[in-house]
Amino acid sequence: MRAYQIVPIIVIALALPASAQQSDRSLRHQIESVVSSYAENFNKQNASGIAGLYTKDGVLVSPAGPEKSVEQYYQNAFKTGFNHQDIALEDVSSLGPDAAISMGEVRISGRSQNGSVLEANGRWTAVEVREGGAWKIRLLTAFPTGQAPTAVPSSGAPK
Repeated sequence: MRAYQIVPIIVIALALPASAQQSDRSLRHQIESVVSSYAENFNKQNASGIAGLYTKDGVLVSPAGPEKSVEQYYQNAFKTGFNHQDIALEDVSSLGPDAAISMGEVRISGRSQNGSVLEANGRWTAVEVREGGAWKIRLLTAFPTGQAPTAVPSSGAPK
């Protein structure tokens, strides 16, 4: 190959990583917007606003299992006394032009009817899809952080 043939190849090769980085930043920014809206709606105790961030067939999976109604789930959480949520977005990865997976940590707090402090910390993962031009949550799993499960003895029988 001659030098004039190599230069365009080098320019294209150098441009590809920059383009991918720009795309990654754009996707992260878009998912950050969903995460921010989730926390804002939670902090306003707006269960229907949270439900609106999900696709029409979106699912929330909690330790109790899949929730049939995201709105009802959060109405119950607000009745319990939870009223503040901080969400940290740690990672976003593209699954294609209209799908992404994200994960992070969450802290939820409030006060019960008797005034005792409520606090829960957890980890979450989500699959977001583009629906009607907007990013929506198709699947969100959220589980409390805590101690790792204890190991089962090698005989398989509990001791």
